[in-house]
Amino acid sequence: MSRILIVDDEPTIADTLNYVLRSEGHEVARAETGLDGLAALRDAPPDLALVDVGLPDISGFELVRRLRAFSDLPVMFLTARGDEIDRVMGFELGADDYVVKPFSPREVAGRVRAILRRGGPAPTAAVAGTAGFEHHELEARIVFRGQALTLTRFEYKLLAFLLRHPRRVFSRDQLLDGVWGNDRDSTDRTVDTHIKTLRAKLREAAPDADPIQTHRGLGYSVQA
Repeated sequence: MSRILIVDDEPTIADTLNYVLRSEGHEVARAETGLDGLAALRDAPPDLALVDVGLPDISGFELVRRLRAFSDLPVMFLTARGDEIDRVMGFELGADDYVVKPFSPREVAGRVRAILRRGGPAPTAAVAGTAGFEHHELEARIVFRGQALTLTRFEYKLLAFLLRHPRRVFSRDQLLDGVWGNDRDSTDRTVDTHIKTLRAKLREAAPDADPIQTHRGLGYSVQA
């Protein structure tokens, strides 16, 4: 059973998600403000947080910005704001998913399952030897220079995709098709944003390394 925190001040939405998630066996808690949510995340960290962007005190973006100072907990944003710049900001903060209202509660529950599966136990199958990487595919885990990377869902999928094809240059369109598939909310900017956050995390693990290469006018590749 997983513990999920809903941070949303709209009772109808929170109650519906609460019902659907509990029916799937999750333990659910709720906070109505960003500051209450932040306190709950610090005092009793759940397995996943569903965070509304438009909270009555601090924004959901600010909540997650503060959260990232002490935790890499998986986060899904729930929001009525579907502009590209908002989605980009959400992913730059390390969101695992971003769902625009109105949404189907069952769809959200399915996305929750997908995020939680990444953190679940699984047998180990490692593929190593690409520019200092170890890719444990069955665990959906990537190690770089001996350090396990804490990645969002699409950061993991993007890096894993590149690692399966070392040295090959992929255009943004090819990466969108290979990683995001039928998610029509994704754009070229989505790819660039995730490359940026991946590079930042790789530099944290090894400041002297830059394994993701930019090929101007063509796309991206990973060193072999």
